[in-house]
Amino acid sequence: MYRVGIDIGGTFTDMLLVGDDGNAVIAKTLTTPGDPSLAVENALRPVLENGSVDARQRGTLIHGTTLVTNALIERKGALTALLTTAGFRDAVEIGREHRYELYDLNLDLPKPLVPRHLRFDVPERMAADGSILQALDEAFVRKLVGELRDKGIKAIGVCYLNSFRNPAHEKRTAEIIAEVAPQIRVSLSCEVVAEIREFQRTSTTLANVYVQERVSDYLAQLQARLDKIGFRGSFFVMLSSGGIATRETASRFPVRLLESGPAAGAIAAAEAGMGSGHRDLLSFDMGGTTAKLCVIEDGQPLKTHEFEVDRVYRFRKGSGLPVRIPVIDMIEIGAGGGSIARVDSLGLLKVGPDSSGADPGPVCYGQGGTQPTVTDADLVLGYLDANYFLGGKMQLDLEGTKKALERLGKPLKMTAQQVAWGIHQIVNENMANAARAHLGERGKDPRRMPMYAFGGAGPVHGYRVAEILRLPALISPFGAGVGSTFGLLSAPLAFDFVRSAYSRMDRLDWNLANRLLDEMAHEGRKVLQTSGLSSAEIRYQRTADLRYIGQGHEVSVALPDGVLGVGDLPRIAAEFERTYESLYGRKGPDVPLEVINWRVVASGSPPEMNLKLPRDSTHGGDARKGSRLAFFPETNGYVETSIYDRYTLEPGMRFNGPAIVEERESTLIVGAGGQARVDERLNVVVELGDGK
Repeated sequence: MYRVGIDIGGTFTDMLLVGDDGNAVIAKTLTTPGDPSLAVENALRPVLENGSVDARQRGTLIHGTTLVTNALIERKGALTALLTTAGFRDAVEIGREHRYELYDLNLDLPKPLVPRHLRFDVPERMAADGSILQALDEAFVRKLVGELRDKGIKAIGVCYLNSFRNPAHEKRTAEIIAEVAPQIRVSLSCEVVAEIREFQRTSTTLANVYVQERVSDYLAQLQARLDKIGFRGSFFVMLSSGGIATRETASRFPVRLLESGPAAGAIAAAEAGMGSGHRDLLSFDMGGTTAKLCVIEDGQPLKTHEFEVDRVYRFRKGSGLPVRIPVIDMIEIGAGGGSIARVDSLGLLKVGPDSSGADPGPVCYGQGGTQPTVTDADLVLGYLDANYFLGGKMQLDLEGTKKALERLGKPLKMTAQQVAWGIHQIVNENMANAARAHLGERGKDPRRMPMYAFGGAGPVHGYRVAEILRLPALISPFGAGVGSTFGLLSAPLAFDFVRSAYSRMDRLDWNLANRLLDEMAHEGRKVLQTSGLSSAEIRYQRTADLRYIGQGHEVSVALPDGVLGVGDLPRIAAEFERTYESLYGRKGPDVPLEVINWRVVASGSPPEMNLKLPRDSTHGGDARKGSRLAFFPETNGYVETSIYDRYTLEPGMRFNGPAIVEERESTLIVGAGGQARVDERLNVVVELGDGK
């Protein structure tokens, strides 16, 4: 069998195909925003037709997409209604009464996906312990659903109070909807996110059903395209948690795909770091639209269960729609190759977060773009070769780009070259500031971890961002331009489950805890067996969300294997204190602990890849292929810079900056103070020298 990883980004769609002999084929093509599945066909069809793989073979395709994020941001989902417990229809709009900008009197709050006139009170009530306080009014639900059907409602989210303890009313509501309006899609909060906190649970449930039709139709359309071009085999989708799931599971829980593509990049960074002896590092993925940064600790990307989408105010926490899903913990900012530069009302140069995307793209693409972008600046600075972009498949317009930068520079009284360097510096500072905040919030010292830079623009900007953060080294992998696809192919089948059951740990009903853990393990086994795994191939990771009694936030702690009992309490408490101290630098008060949530991750084993990367041995070991003028501030301007061919670099080779390393999908810039070497896995490792 062969395996294919395809990641659709805002500007480019990346592909990595690995044959059963380990030989790899890499491709990068412009994303087609009107129909993203077309870009998948454009990338994969040539490989199937040119004999790189035998079309009669079965393949495995793993896909990463930004479709869900885009649909929520652009509000391009289904017409949706909310059914909730009587008296709670406004909980999703009241939120947490949190002001993310305390002194802003004109604060914009994120608008719910469902307006108030489509949110309905349903007579029913569950107590906090799961007992029924008021029976579900089935006649009311039946009449209401009929009216919603007649008004053209396409989706319904059901979120009743305390349904995570007793889902009977939600499940009965779903049965009634199926009887009265089977064409309406339904999401139940007890299935999407069975945990406490009404606002987040409702918001997550609505996000799931809001995009369900769009995602299901897209995945079906993609499957049809794969069938048309002769792909035969299995089709999986990357989840935000770093696992992969079947098309059917992804269609049922599309909210789990929010960070699909970025998660793959973090998995790739963790895998590469482990292989090259760097268990702790900073993953830096810069594409055409956004930049993503993630902390890799002890060989694993940090994870969280809180995420926000569609932030309305400068990417400030609290200004977006909350979703409670397992997600790789990263910060994402609007800084990519396509980020647009402009002069603001104060006469200052600004960059992003708006992007030119794939259409029209940067000015240098020659597709009608008129606003200069980060890629345009990099071209004028000499970092990119106008004749070798995408390996020469795409000719860049250098003269048109210079003219666009000159126009932008007129009100600033700056030359095209000065504007280009200003754009380059601003976007680097923006990314470094985001990384500094992300690391600081997690108690991490950036000076102790190297940066793993990938994505089409990551290696171009990685050196300067690492320099600003004073990181010890920069690592740029082979195939950096399609780095996320390596993560797609190294991720296991996996799915996460959660149950809320509050208790003080010293009064815990251990039988209940074990029953909840067993239920989630059973559900995970069913999901993964449907995906093709046997029981023997499935493993389980169990955690609990604990806190000191009375606190408002929890810490996730690993649980011992086997049946839990009171004898495990000291071990669990010690693990909590160790984790708490690593996060906050001290232990908490001498008070009892309480548990909020129980979690299980069911997963298979990561696939093994005997990867043989495409190399070029025809140059007799001479990796230097020429030189060109490029801008380096250490030399006070443009300097003749050595250009190295990525495909002829051999393990053990060394060279010093300033230097440029070119491959078809990306370019690595080494500053004047950098000392580069090629390791055994063909990573270029750049030690940052005295050029800081």
